[in-house]
Amino acid sequence: MQPLLKPPWLKKRLDVAALTGMQARLRGLTLHSVCEEARCPNISECFSKGVATVMIMGDTCTRACKFCAVATGRPKPLDPNEPENVAKWAGDAGLKHIVITSVDRDDLPDLGATHFGKTVQTMKEIHPLMIVEVLTPDFQGKGELIDKVCQAEPKIYNHNLETVRRLTPGVRSAARYDRSLQVIKWVKKNYPNQLTKSGLMLGLGETEEEILESMQDLLNHGCDMLTLGQYLQPTLKHLPVKEYIPLEKFEGYHKRGLQMGFKAVFAGPFVRSSYLADELYEQTFSV
Repeated sequence: MQPLLKPPWLKKRLDVAALTGMQARLRGLTLHSVCEEARCPNISECFSKGVATVMIMGDTCTRACKFCAVATGRPKPLDPNEPENVAKWAGDAGLKHIVITSVDRDDLPDLGATHFGKTVQTMKEIHPLMIVEVLTPDFQGKGELIDKVCQAEPKIYNHNLETVRRLTPGVRSAARYDRSLQVIKWVKKNYPNQLTKSGLMLGLGETEEEILESMQDLLNHGCDMLTLGQYLQPTLKHLPVKEYIPLEKFEGYHKRGLQMGFKAVFAGPFVRSSYLADELYEQTFSV
């Protein structure tokens, strides 16, 4: 089957200077960004603003989701200096809002939860005024591990549902639809002062009814903020795009999400979990 042709609104220019400059700053502190590893289309835009989503615990994931370009394999040991290096990079970049994500580390006894929590705690100690947002794995749905991140008190706890129930087994690796919902529910129930956030990729073959069902499922489990973006096939080895969602449909989902009760909704072809995360956070106080 021939791949679908990208519509004109899905083209962005690459700023090589911004790309190489940010890469040098990150590598100087032995850090990685999900922007690079996941081949995000917004990389030039964000890097040119001095913004990146830091990916901790290495650049190798223990899972092999069929939509994700992050390498799969046997990860290296954790870097004990990473929490301080993340804080230093964020300070040097002058960030007011940082998003910290990670690979899955199912090889570790605590799945990396302690290290994740330590990174958030260090950020808050060194930069107490900075908004810290986390985008976490599911930690296999274990509440005591989710607690390790939540107890460090990030302002926003994000865990992505990624796709609709029907497509989850073929899109995600070890993750489960209901388990991801339970992560959101656990956070909101036990840490009500933390904003909860999740996101869906569109264009994998889901129906509008299924999208609305997933949106309602997230709301029912305590999700405050929602992102909806276009899935883009990172390599030929990954799942193909089944549909490019028209701009007017994204706008429709945005309006519907606010009507349903989300505190903030960010929907569009280039929207990703951490794209313009500071602006989505500000939306929660303007609705």
